[in-house]
Amino acid sequence: MGNLNDFKLIKNKSMKYFDYLNIDKEFPDTKKAQLGFYLFALECITNVKDIEELKEKVNDTEFTRIVFNMENDDLGIDAVDFDDKNHNINLFNFKFRENFKVQKGQSQNDTLVSMRFVNAIKNSNLDDLNPKTKQFTKDILERLESNEIWNIKLYMVSNDNLALPDNSQAIKDLEDIYDLEVVSYTLDDLSNFISSKPGPNEAILILDNESILSYEEGELSSDKSYLIKINIGELIRITSNSKDVRVQYHAENYDFIASSKLDFSVLFDNVRGYLGKTRFNTNILKTLRQEPSKFFMYNNGITMTAKNIDVSSINAGKKWKVVLNNFQVVNGGQTLRSIHDFKDSQFDEEILNKAHVLLRIFKTGNQEGLTNKIAEYTNSQNAISPSDLKSLDNIQMQIEQILKESNILYVRKVGDLGEEEINYEHRISMEKFGQLLYSKKGYPDRASNQKQRIFDSYYDEIFVRDFDLDESIKLVHDYFNFIDVYKSTKYQAFEQKIFYMIYLSEKDNNINKEIIDPMDNIVIIESALLRYREGESISESRKLIQKGFKDELDRVFAEMNGSLSSSH
Repeated sequence: MGNLNDFKLIKNKSMKYFDYLNIDKEFPDTKKAQLGFYLFALECITNVKDIEELKEKVNDTEFTRIVFNMENDDLGIDAVDFDDKNHNINLFNFKFRENFKVQKGQSQNDTLVSMRFVNAIKNSNLDDLNPKTKQFTKDILERLESNEIWNIKLYMVSNDNLALPDNSQAIKDLEDIYDLEVVSYTLDDLSNFISSKPGPNEAILILDNESILSYEEGELSSDKSYLIKINIGELIRITSNSKDVRVQYHAENYDFIASSKLDFSVLFDNVRGYLGKTRFNTNILKTLRQEPSKFFMYNNGITMTAKNIDVSSINAGKKWKVVLNNFQVVNGGQTLRSIHDFKDSQFDEEILNKAHVLLRIFKTGNQEGLTNKIAEYTNSQNAISPSDLKSLDNIQMQIEQILKESNILYVRKVGDLGEEEINYEHRISMEKFGQLLYSKKGYPDRASNQKQRIFDSYYDEIFVRDFDLDESIKLVHDYFNFIDVYKSTKYQAFEQKIFYMIYLSEKDNNINKEIIDPMDNIVIIESALLRYREGESISESRKLIQKGFKDELDRVFAEMNGSLSSSH
């Protein structure tokens, strides 16, 4: 269950997201937090880190009027997201509360409000809908009417403390009637997404001889890593946000950890992040409640890295004292969060002692990048997106650092708002930056529909070979400049068009064009859109992702630059 500090933290985070909307109008802090809350919650749940993409997902009436200067009846659905990989249609109902109340919970009536939107889909009645809501419903119907199987999820998201009741017959009836799943996200869930940058930490363990095994790379190596069997009470203690609790290894019972909270900074190097309410998390809680002694066998355990591990024999060789310095949980974050959730919802000291978990601890010392490699490789067999796996790669951290020096926030993780003392000019996600690089290298047509492969099979080609870090700053500035220029014209500024602007800008550089006017390239893109498959009923967004369009664009570019050079 969340507390007042969690409530304040979510509000402050939401207000930071409002700043990225770049609205030239004053609003009260509560209204800023409400509008920013949509972006913050969407980023957490969808794992989309780009502000422009998040904005386009929002359907809320007030948000659309303020941000897009457009009138729109949202029909009770505040945002829509399409998870095409997993065939999920995600609908969102947001509620942002101005004040914290411990026993305040989500209302079942809010789910009924959202049924106006769902009814429009079921009845295929789109005639009277506003443009934005109509486009969302069209996109949904296109998927539902295909031969693929799609699932609809209705996310009830609020900063309330209590979720919708699990045993609600009204909710179950609603799910059956409309063939959808209702999922609640509350204050505690949203707080779980937030992990702050880690500072120095220390924890102490006392272990029996049979509970620890050591491993070293070679006979001459002084660095050892360890396999440890500990009970979950000890795991909760050493990952507490209280320094005193982390080193209090000699307590006779666990009463002192009952009110402690998870130190989210120990999860900063965990590539997976928080997945929300999953079947995996539910099974962890079920095992702890029903079969705690079998938890060790059913669970894969926790993987940690530590800059230093000091192990010494104590009590006449009957015990081992283990001191961990600067440690991170790089695999098993879901297990760790679920164990802390169990402690908060059902504090049972007998279970905390009876349930054990395998803890792998790797000593990394000062070996640059070793923590990142361990995080990537120990997670690679799990269902984690390629971009999340690469988020700890050394080149990504170098990009983050060089952009920070120019007040550009490079977002590698969900919910990252950078450092408080820096007034960032721009915020760009790692995924978006990868798309820009791929466009610059000559593949603007693939930058959208092959987005995941940028951090998979294309990764070394894009980020490693011939990549000049110094170009990063100009690339980001060009991206935001091109957006502003395109929006100043009569044309629609699709994301794919900006990728083509990046592509054409590089072509301009390759022919040593002295004066590069973005408007020239906009004319080239729009001319190519008119010429490509002229007379056919194909939307601009569909044309832009086809290789044939890129070929047409190259022809228009050659014609226009030929005429320009001859006129000089």
